[in-house]
Amino acid sequence: MIVHLHAPMAGWALDLAQVPDPVFAERMMGEGFAIDPLEGVIRAPCDATVIAVAPTRHSVTLKLANGAELLIHVGLETVALAGDGFTARVRDGETVTLGQVLLEVDLDPVAARARSLITPITVTSEGFAVTLHGLDARVKAGDPLADIAPLATADVAADLGEDTARCTIRVPLPSGIHARPAARIVTALKPFTAEVTLSAHGKTANARSIVALLSAGIRHDDEIEIAGRGPDARAAIAALATLIEKGMSEEAHQPVAPVAAPAPDGLIHGVRAAPGLAIGPVFQFRPTDVAVPEQGNGAPAESGALAAARTQLQAAGNGHGPGADIAAAHRALIDDPELLAAAQRLIAQGKSAAFAWRGAIRGHAEAIRATGDRLLIERIADLKDIERQIVALLVGADTAMPIPPRGAILITDELLPSHFAALTDAGVAGICTAYGGPTAHAAILAASAGIPMLVATGTAVLELEEGNEVLLDADRATLDPAPQPAARDAAAAQLRRQRDRATAETAAAQDECVMADGTRIEIFANLAASADAAPAVALGAEGCGLLRTEFLFHDRSSAPDEEEQRAAYAAVAAGLAGRPLIVRTLDIGGDKPVAYLPFPHEENPALGARGIRFSLANPGLLAIQFRAILRGVPAGQCRIMLPMVVDAGELAAARAILNRVRADLGIDIPIPLGVMVETPAAALLADSLARDADFLSIGSNDLTQYALAADRGNPAVAAMVDALHPAVLHLIARAAEGAKAHGRWLGVCGGIASDLAAAPILIGLGVTELSATPATIPGLKAAVRALDMPTCRALAAKALSMSTAAGVRKLLEGTG
Repeated sequence: MIVHLHAPMAGWALDLAQVPDPVFAERMMGEGFAIDPLEGVIRAPCDATVIAVAPTRHSVTLKLANGAELLIHVGLETVALAGDGFTARVRDGETVTLGQVLLEVDLDPVAARARSLITPITVTSEGFAVTLHGLDARVKAGDPLADIAPLATADVAADLGEDTARCTIRVPLPSGIHARPAARIVTALKPFTAEVTLSAHGKTANARSIVALLSAGIRHDDEIEIAGRGPDARAAIAALATLIEKGMSEEAHQPVAPVAAPAPDGLIHGVRAAPGLAIGPVFQFRPTDVAVPEQGNGAPAESGALAAARTQLQAAGNGHGPGADIAAAHRALIDDPELLAAAQRLIAQGKSAAFAWRGAIRGHAEAIRATGDRLLIERIADLKDIERQIVALLVGADTAMPIPPRGAILITDELLPSHFAALTDAGVAGICTAYGGPTAHAAILAASAGIPMLVATGTAVLELEEGNEVLLDADRATLDPAPQPAARDAAAAQLRRQRDRATAETAAAQDECVMADGTRIEIFANLAASADAAPAVALGAEGCGLLRTEFLFHDRSSAPDEEEQRAAYAAVAAGLAGRPLIVRTLDIGGDKPVAYLPFPHEENPALGARGIRFSLANPGLLAIQFRAILRGVPAGQCRIMLPMVVDAGELAAARAILNRVRADLGIDIPIPLGVMVETPAAALLADSLARDADFLSIGSNDLTQYALAADRGNPAVAAMVDALHPAVLHLIARAAEGAKAHGRWLGVCGGIASDLAAAPILIGLGVTELSATPATIPGLKAAVRALDMPTCRALAAKALSMSTAAGVRKLLEGTG
């Protein structure tokens, strides 16, 4: 079916090659034409259905009667105007007719702020031929300009056969499908051969391409269709649906504010990305692009150079913690099939590998920017980052950056993750960016490093004079460009108090934790990687209360073998230098899927085959893990803990497997085997469990969500998930009674153990071990040393009498 396109506005019709933007001029966004407008009314060029009006109202995407998708992008770089000057006259899903008004644009103010008013109109879907006529001439709205015809109608309509599968789900991810979820989707599909697509808003994306997934603009609560074709299509679809529905451990974040305007209080306002306070001189961080040659030395040589650079970057170390997750997302981007295809097209035209890679990256970045979705636009920094790294390798450029003086407040338009290590080593006091958002990868790194960071402050910060002292208060989301002496002195005094307290707490952290009345409370660390152990000990950890062994199983195409596991557990034990090590067996399922292990589709994964249930259903996998733990961790250090236990039958079945492994290895020394109390059932049956378990440990995160029937990954109810809710405290008290009845110790390894304010209630309920995040250990020890048991018990009794979590919080603040 051929669709005839008409001019959507009056103006001068142009070939795309005349658009002053390589993304459109080189047809990276698809074939089409452009109009330099003479009026601010944008009309439908044919009968169509509105797929999406950008949130910033600068573009509209239509689905034509023959299935083609058409993007009308009003002006260049107009997304930065955040909708100012644009009015939408249609809505997503609306059916429109030829000549119907889609958008209205106030041309004069938009022209004053945009790069250009030239409006590209491009067919963004593949499989269609565009025939142009009547260009390089003035046109009136409604003049015929192009015909769009499908190239392979038979293929589009062909029956995919019996080896197909499809399902429809809703996306629970708070920020939609951005870089990290997209990378996990691509990784999850690696074991499968099927072709898989995700469809939303009438647009279909290749599920093996991060760039395609980002460009699809899939948001929270969008309904998407997952479709597959191939011999393992059903398995691939089930794995992907489960992965997405489980939430991928994505957390809700504050949305990005629009670019800030000058405030009447004289302060520059933004969005908090990492908490804290900092004073220091301005350092304007402006790294420049590496110059690249446009022309190459032939396609074979340039393709080989690009492949070598990609291999070199893939081989670079990943580290651990947040940086490792970001590196994994970047590795997946380097292998993105659509990025590589775009680069290869430019190389085939005679361009150099560096020029082609930069062009491919920027083309796809513009496609993401055209969605107008601010959360997705934050991910463009990841594309810029891999552009910078690959180009530097290709041209042999020095990647050294301008380094700020120690204690400076670094100001830049947008910070890339690869910039971060050097800046941290330089000792910047704080970071402030004109753009970006709190979910960007640089923001995650700043929070992990403890560097205050403010984002989305607007371009005014880029004009601040180098060297002038400023006051950055990320907690209040402000930057004071000219702090008064009183404000500066107050902030300096607050920083001194924080440093003095931190210094004193760190100095005392190596001592055992003993309460004021002599009661011994053990303070352990939660660990999630081999390299975390020694730093935790340096911060005062007396052992590891929870080793999350999932770090060995994620982001790979097959399970680690026994020897790899043994070496990892041995490394953690060595880092702890003889201190106790509690290893939790594999806790996958629910919100922690692993693509290469069999997980059937579950309607409610949080109540499905996760934790110990999965392990007992796969006893061979559990036996291998037991063998690796026993071989890697000295018996005197070793403790093993089972996740998601509900009754003594599961504990008995796991202990039988452990005993067989001990016998096979000739180990006569009993190895303590404990259970995590993460379900109301385990708390209520604690007396029965403690009869056979060697210890109990509260997993407060899951215990809270199950007790309150509130999914901690669902932003609609996440605020309800408070471990200090009286219902949760009653379950902890019940667990403590059961443990005490059989002389077992009770610990807490969930998030509430890192909350200093909660420590007196937990101790008053009967907890004798707290396993916290390493960074909180010095402060936690200091807080516990100031307590006495009678006061803790009295506070716990009052907390149990409360009716709401808010009441307990007020009690802790002394106002309840």
